[in-house]
Amino acid sequence: MTSLVFLVAGIIFCPTHSWAFQEEGTNDFNQYRGEVVDESTNKPLVFATISVEGTNISTITNTEGDFLLKVPKDIDIAAGNVIVSFLGYKSKTIPLLQFQPEGNTIALLVSVTQLSEININAPKDAKALVKETFARKGENYFNDLTLMTAFYRETIKKRRRNVSLSEAVVSVYKTPYNSTRNDALELYKARKSTDYSKLDTVALKLQGGPFNTLYVDIMKYPEYIFADGSIDDYTFSFDRSTRINDRLIYVIKFNQLETIMEPLYGGELFIDVENKTLTSAIYNLNITDKDAAARLFVRRKPVGVDVWPTEVAYRVDYREKGGKWYYGYSSVMMEFKVDWADKLFNSVYSMTAEMAITDWEKNETGQLPRNRERVKKSIILSDEAVGFSDPDFWGEYNIIEPEKSIESAIRKIQRQLRRSQRNSK
Repeated sequence: MTSLVFLVAGIIFCPTHSWAFQEEGTNDFNQYRGEVVDESTNKPLVFATISVEGTNISTITNTEGDFLLKVPKDIDIAAGNVIVSFLGYKSKTIPLLQFQPEGNTIALLVSVTQLSEININAPKDAKALVKETFARKGENYFNDLTLMTAFYRETIKKRRRNVSLSEAVVSVYKTPYNSTRNDALELYKARKSTDYSKLDTVALKLQGGPFNTLYVDIMKYPEYIFADGSIDDYTFSFDRSTRINDRLIYVIKFNQLETIMEPLYGGELFIDVENKTLTSAIYNLNITDKDAAARLFVRRKPVGVDVWPTEVAYRVDYREKGGKWYYGYSSVMMEFKVDWADKLFNSVYSMTAEMAITDWEKNETGQLPRNRERVKKSIILSDEAVGFSDPDFWGEYNIIEPEKSIESAIRKIQRQLRRSQRNSK
């Protein structure tokens, strides 16, 4: 079994921290903030997609349903539309002229699937459908070299408190889905902060940085979940149907066979049956054997400390343009318990990494970043980034809107920066 070996949590002693400033960004764009909610319940819709029609510009909602969309000023607002879509809901198209800089609330209706619709031309073998979906990735997904702009965020929390934040804009040099060549990454802009006093002198560092989320693109990298032959180590069954972008989607549940002892995965695959296309996948690592699961992630730890994962969850979403699908968003969430031999209580940490494609274009020249400019698979982003600064840091780049807890942490960091400046005068 080939595991997601690049999702590595290194646990080491780290006694220092630093802050730094960055220059302000440009202002050649209009920005719009708002939220996407369920029309009936008014509950926030998490990871809804907001895109500008006729362009490759998009963003997603955060875990509180909030979004921030930046649109270049050279786009004709009078003629522009925004498309809002979410799995299981009817998509909505809204004129860009109707958007205000703040306070835009977009309510989506649940897309109800009739029972009779489920049975029409329904496939009988769930595993065969999954195999065919992977076999047809060359015709259903991008087959051009593509240069993507992505926003990446890493957070580490001790229980509910943010103790480490790292964010970056990266360029993703995406290779065709039927190619065996790996994608390449180039770091464009990054910032970070870590409050080591909240980490009990232990720092959790996520080795691999943006590669953690990139390798969750299981249509490009099926070997990290269904290695050669390992698809037979799973059971597959039809669960229900739903809709995305008004297309009928079958939900297939999968779990490892009970006879398989090593940690594998279980979850749901969302497949457009008409075109045999995977539109989303949500799954978890089996951590029943906590020692075996820990060996997949923990590379270094202090003496007298036991560390094991209590949850490891993944998600990937794909988007469609011109009849072809492409990687749009992915996330990884890992929760760990840290048990010190000389302490009465355990510490619980969660580590989340997410990446959203916010723009893309064909890589007409096929040019790749030079080796010294490429992000290495062993990168630890918090070591590469330089610190938090002003709210204009990202300029025109679309980002995932920070949650309230992250915004509070950033404001605290900014206050610390101002105090440090005053004290140094």
